[in-house]
Amino acid sequence: MSPPSSIAAPLPSALPTRAALAARPATGGALIVVGILLVAINLRAAITSLGALLDEVTTGLHLSGTTAGIITTLPALSFAAFGGLTPVLARRLGASRLLIAAMGVLAVGQALRALTGSTVVFLLTSALALAGIAIGNVLLPVLVKQHFPTRTGLLTGVYTMTLIAGTSTAAALSVPIAHAFGSWRAGLGVWALLAVAALVPWLFTRPARTTGPTDPAAALARIRPARTGLGWAMALFFGLQALSGYAAMGWLSQIFRDAGYPATTSGLLLAGVALVGVPIALLMPTIAGRGVNLRALVLLMSTAMAVSYVGLWLAPSTAPLLWVALLALGQGAFPLSLAMIGMRARTSEGTVALSAFAQSVGYLIAALGPLLVGILYETTGAWTMPLAFLFGAAVLQAFAGLAAARPRYIEDEAAG
Repeated sequence: MSPPSSIAAPLPSALPTRAALAARPATGGALIVVGILLVAINLRAAITSLGALLDEVTTGLHLSGTTAGIITTLPALSFAAFGGLTPVLARRLGASRLLIAAMGVLAVGQALRALTGSTVVFLLTSALALAGIAIGNVLLPVLVKQHFPTRTGLLTGVYTMTLIAGTSTAAALSVPIAHAFGSWRAGLGVWALLAVAALVPWLFTRPARTTGPTDPAAALARIRPARTGLGWAMALFFGLQALSGYAAMGWLSQIFRDAGYPATTSGLLLAGVALVGVPIALLMPTIAGRGVNLRALVLLMSTAMAVSYVGLWLAPSTAPLLWVALLALGQGAFPLSLAMIGMRARTSEGTVALSAFAQSVGYLIAALGPLLVGILYETTGAWTMPLAFLFGAAVLQAFAGLAAARPRYIEDEAAG
């Protein structure tokens, strides 16, 4: 009996078999791994460095409160907008060359926004940098599947862990760097060098042989996830877990402060979510790729998240470490969702299409999380309604994840 995460039905003749995929050698080997990890460490640095220096940037550029609010929602909105363009660009340039362009755009955007004194230019160059990140978000699952078809779980876990490390590193070092150089501009601009470093390995690698039909453009044009149940299930699962993640990053520290903890302790508890999440991010895709029942994993992640919200509502000061650990376990849905994108597509074209759709729609959903939590908190003056909203999102996440975990492929649904 085949495991729940695989399909026993024979593949169409136009597509390679699983054995044929396994026979394809990795292209570039260690250099490709280095390239993937360098890209991953860049995928949140531009965001968390700005978050750490937002007060200094607001003062330096004389930003209004409204403009500062726009800046905080810009990442999710940019991911939604630019991620949707990635399949078209990948079709024309190829995944590797497009990734080089994306890292170049990221480097230029970060450098220019650190130099400008104009609010409008700062917003535009921030959007430019985020466009590079959005494309990288979509392409990494594709490149992992292309170059390491038999090790997608392991590589997905490693690059997700690296992404989390990059998030924390930029948040921790941006302020000290700014202080060392006497300007917030240094704290933002230094990360452009990291983006330049990320594109270098890809300049010396050859593209992987893609899997699937001989006409990738025609194949990709036929794969429209928006017209499939799997596409929407993946988009909702990805979006709802991201909504919870963004809301936690924005408000968890405040929840603990309102429960009576000092600011320093509240910040450490927030950092604990990322710390506990590192081994989970490493292991989750590997576990998912070894035939473990994906539905069981979905239920585990969603239940942990829901229980954490109940605990934060009823007894935030009773067992804070437990709520942090459960929330970190629940946020293991992020690496799980990335792994599922690759597992629900047979071809590189299918992976690009599903990754772009799930992340574009998903980040649009995610943008609502911190905003709605803030509105509910400000309106009611308490955490009951915001946490009830997040509990409901975790329940919906479970249903969407269970639907996405059903063993099928996006190419089959698109053809049907």
